[in-house]
Amino acid sequence: MYAIIDIETTGNGIEGNKITEISIFKYDGHEIIDEFTSLVNPEMPIPYFITGLTGIDDDMVRHAPKLIELIPRIIEITKDTIFVAHSVNFDYNVIKNEFKNLGFDFVKKKLCTVRLSRKLFPGYTSYSLGKLCTSLNIPLKDRHRARGDAHATVLLFEKLLRANGAEKVFKTFLNSRSQEATLPPLLSRKVYDELPGKPGIYYFKNSHGKIIYIGKAINIKKRITSHFYDKSEKEIKLCRETAHIDYELSGSEVLALLMESAAIKHHFPKYNSAQKRRTQQYGIFTYEDQNNIIHLAPNKLKAMPNPLATFKNITECRTFLENVCRDFKLCPKFCHLQENVATCSHYSIINCEGICSANENVDDYNLKVEKAISFMRTKKENFFIKEKGRTLKEEAIILIKDGTYNGYAFIEKEITIQNFNDLEAFIKLQNNTIETQQIIDSYLIKNEKNVFSFESESNF
Repeated sequence: MYAIIDIETTGNGIEGNKITEISIFKYDGHEIIDEFTSLVNPEMPIPYFITGLTGIDDDMVRHAPKLIELIPRIIEITKDTIFVAHSVNFDYNVIKNEFKNLGFDFVKKKLCTVRLSRKLFPGYTSYSLGKLCTSLNIPLKDRHRARGDAHATVLLFEKLLRANGAEKVFKTFLNSRSQEATLPPLLSRKVYDELPGKPGIYYFKNSHGKIIYIGKAINIKKRITSHFYDKSEKEIKLCRETAHIDYELSGSEVLALLMESAAIKHHFPKYNSAQKRRTQQYGIFTYEDQNNIIHLAPNKLKAMPNPLATFKNITECRTFLENVCRDFKLCPKFCHLQENVATCSHYSIINCEGICSANENVDDYNLKVEKAISFMRTKKENFFIKEKGRTLKEEAIILIKDGTYNGYAFIEKEITIQNFNDLEAFIKLQNNTIETQQIIDSYLIKNEKNVFSFESESNF
C-alpha cells in the first residue's frame, strides 16, 4: 500500500518550514482507495515569492485548519503505507519535522519517483514533474498545488509500477540497506557507489555540469553521504541540484585542505559561502619617509606588494606589530600604531627612545627597525613537507619557499630526487593566500616530523 503525497510550504528548507497545503492519495497498486486534501494554516505569513509560485496566500489559509487538527486524518490515511513523493526527501522530512514539533512520530519507508523515473525511464533531459509529465503524456492540472501535483504523481507512479524491470528496481529501492531514498534525486547510484573512502576533494555539479559546491574530506564517500542526511535549508537545496559528483584524491588531509582552498577560489561555487566571504587581509609593510626614518605600517594586502608578514585581520596584524615595536624599542608613531600625533604616547608601549621628539639619532633608530625587519624575514624559511601520496607507490611534497606556500607534487617513490632543483621541477605551482598560510601554520604545529629543510641532500 502506498501513500502518494505532495505538500506546499512556506519555504525551501526543513527547519522552520511550515506546510500550507497537503494532498494524500492512498493507492493499492491498482487504484486510488482513499484521498485527503486540505489547506493548512501555517501560523506564519506566507512569503510573496511562495504565493507567486503556488497561488496560496495568507487570506486562503487564515481560516484553514492548523496541522495539529489534521494529524489524526494524516495518521489514518498513511497507516501501513510506503511514503511516495517526487523528490521524496523534501516532503517526507518537512512532514516528519512538523510532526516532531507537535509531539508525534512519523516514520515510513520511502520511494522517490524522481529516482525511480531515472532508473526505469532513462534518457530524459529533465526529471522535474512538469517536464516528465509532458514527456510521458501525463495530464497535470493545477501545477504547484498539492492535489494537482499529487494526482500527477499517482499517474506517474502507475507507469513506473508497470515499466520493464520495475519489480527488481522497486525491491532494490525498498531494501532497508539500500540508500536510494537518501540520495539526491538527480544523482546516479553508480556515481555514488564508485566514490572512494579516501582523502581528497569533491565537486558537486548540477545537471548542466556546473560546479555548485566543493568540499574536502578524509573519507570522501562518508563525507558526501553526510550531506544527504543534513536537513539544513542550504543542504536541501544543494542536494536537489546535484546531478553528478567528481573527485580528486589527495593522499592526506593537509593536501585536501590546500586543494579545496585553491579550487574554491578558482570556481567560486554558489554554495561555498565561507571562503566567498572575503575578509580584508592585512600585512606589515615598510617604507622610508622624507626624513630618512624607516616606518613599519599595517595595511590591506591588496593595497601594497611584498608584505613583511601577513595576517587574516587588522587585530592580529596590530597585535603582532605592537609586540615588535615593544621588543625592538621602536616608536608607536613610526609603526603607525598612533596616527596624527606629534610625539608618541601609547598606552602599553612606553620604551620609545625618542625618535618622535628628535631625541634619538635617525641612524640609530633605523638600525633597530632593520633588526626588526630582519627578525620578520628570518621567519620566512625554505622547507618542504612529505606526506602520503594517493597510492602506496608515491608520496606527496608540499613546497614552502621564503615562508610562502609555493605548490605541491605527487612523486613516484622510485624517482630519485637529489636536490632542490630536481624537486622544483615536479611542483604544481599554487597561489599563496591567507587560508593556505593558516593551513600550513596549523599543520606545522602538530607534524614537525614531516618537515624537511633544503640544507641536507639526505632529506630528499
